[in-house]
Amino acid sequence: MKANQARVLLTGASGGIGQAMAATLRGAGAQVMGVGRHPAARTDQAWVQADLTTVEGLAAVAGAAAAWRANVVVHAAGVPAFGPLPGTPPAQMMAVLQANLLAPMALTQALLPQLQRLPKAQVVFVGSALGRIGLPGFSVYGASKAGLHGFAEALRRELAGGPVKVQTLAPRSTRTAFNGSAVQAYNQATGTASDAPEVVAAALLALIQNEAAEAFLGFPERLAVRLNGLLGALLDGSFAKHRRSLQAAPADHLNPGGTTP
Repeated sequence: MKANQARVLLTGASGGIGQAMAATLRGAGAQVMGVGRHPAARTDQAWVQADLTTVEGLAAVAGAAAAWRANVVVHAAGVPAFGPLPGTPPAQMMAVLQANLLAPMALTQALLPQLQRLPKAQVVFVGSALGRIGLPGFSVYGASKAGLHGFAEALRRELAGGPVKVQTLAPRSTRTAFNGSAVQAYNQATGTASDAPEVVAAALLALIQNEAAEAFLGFPERLAVRLNGLLGALLDGSFAKHRRSLQAAPADHLNPGGTTP
């Protein structure tokens, strides 16, 4: 879809990546309706203040999107989780799965009837390289994104031939406040590269316009995704330095500000 034809419903629009996405899309001629838990930072933009982890929030966003005639949905909202599994509270695990996996699934379900009535529509799930590459310290976050990748893949095949295209954008580590100090230290210790949010935003714009099924960002992450799919357990030894770095992490590693989008 050409950018100037897109009316984009963007969840997570107040985050670092979300703000860059909104600016890039608007700059290319798209119209954007942002969704966030807090009021809009600008008064000149379409905005829905809602908590997507609640039934009421989902209904409010679905109703606003239908009335606004959104034809592109970008699921960019999410919450972080980083640290060894034994130190991760069960409540945090449930919150991560609710926000990162169940909320986009439920919102897609609510919006699908309206989208299928349009001549052309797109649903983009913002996943993560960690949804396809399991890294020590990201078991919970990676599980939420792996589930999202699986949902998107199955739905893409389910809706093939119809007006709604389903796509997945998988960034690697990104330099935003979403990544706390513990993750930054982990990335530095393990040599993990990261991208500016504008790089992810440009990739989103390209994906909407070229209508490809998937886009994974960064090298060697793109290669690692392919190798992990082919070799699986044979790659386990490749992550020894990640495991050692995690074991050496400070006691405050569960700072809710840190993970990799």
